[in-house]
Amino acid sequence: MSAVHELRVELGARAYPIRIGRGLLGDAAALRALVPGRHALVVTDAHVAPHYLATVQAALSEKNVKALVLPPGEQEKTLARFGEVMAALAALGASRDATVLALGGGVVGDLAGFAAACWMRGVRFVQLPTTLLAMVDSSVGGKTAVDLPQGKNLVGAFHQPAAVLADTATLDTLPERELRAGLAEVVKYGALGDAGFFAWLEQNADALVARDADALAQAIAASCACKAGIVARDETEQGERMLLNLGHTFGHAIETEQGYGGLLHGEAVAVGMVLAARLSADLGRAPWVDAARLAALLERLGLPTAVPPGLSPEALLARMRLDKKALSGELRLVLWRGLGQAEVVDGVDPGAILAVLAD
Repeated sequence: MSAVHELRVELGARAYPIRIGRGLLGDAAALRALVPGRHALVVTDAHVAPHYLATVQAALSEKNVKALVLPPGEQEKTLARFGEVMAALAALGASRDATVLALGGGVVGDLAGFAAACWMRGVRFVQLPTTLLAMVDSSVGGKTAVDLPQGKNLVGAFHQPAAVLADTATLDTLPERELRAGLAEVVKYGALGDAGFFAWLEQNADALVARDADALAQAIAASCACKAGIVARDETEQGERMLLNLGHTFGHAIETEQGYGGLLHGEAVAVGMVLAARLSADLGRAPWVDAARLAALLERLGLPTAVPPGLSPEALLARMRLDKKALSGELRLVLWRGLGQAEVVDGVDPGAILAVLAD
């Protein structure tokens, strides 16, 4: 096993470790230590299961462990699939010392985590992310949820994992498009609060796309360190944690309007970040040159930077009003003053938003 990056999310008695490195899923002793009770349910999907499920099950062979393999895709993050996870826990006879293990990407992590939050009013769960996006974002911080036709992540709970084990060897089997989508969330951390990290990403963009192991591990560790610090200071998104939604209000609207079958989440976030940067420049809050740098980096990483054709600006704006940050129907957007200087802004003129969506 290569060098392992060790981080912690400091939440007092609920603090938990993040371990990042190659071969972590092959450490049977470490996996067993994360499941102290008798029952374990591994939730995964049909893309991930053939590669890694047997390894996890073998490590937990002394436990009463079952697996639930779901179809892949954001369109599966529904109340119906949530019900399937709950039914699997019931069939397992899972008691209050059970552990739910989320083996997969952000959809699996959100869904399994929400089930763990609800089963017997909350049981232990462990994140085993297998996509770059999940490693740097959704596996850390305890946000769990399912989608509704009206919007993303509208039904959910804050429920922190007991641990995050990010085996970077799983990125070897990650499709190219999924890797690039995950890089959008990596860029987000530089864009919202660390201009130096953004510059590092500009210098290492080619290495990241080429899956250079050292560059990816460094990018994942830096992203997780940023998120861990913010979550420790604002666990339930009352202030600073909102900044992690840079690009997400626009991006979620695009995903929802496309019926969760168009752009991947990271691709939609890439478009959303560019729209937020352009809106900031339109409003005189930030320099245009920084918006151009952001778009140029995302394009180098093979990510989209424009609203997909055929989407109505008015329909997207209506979706944005259902965003969880909105208050009494009034939009709150994460904009910026420039690279590394994100901020939450209330009362943005809807006309200015429509203009940037239509451009």
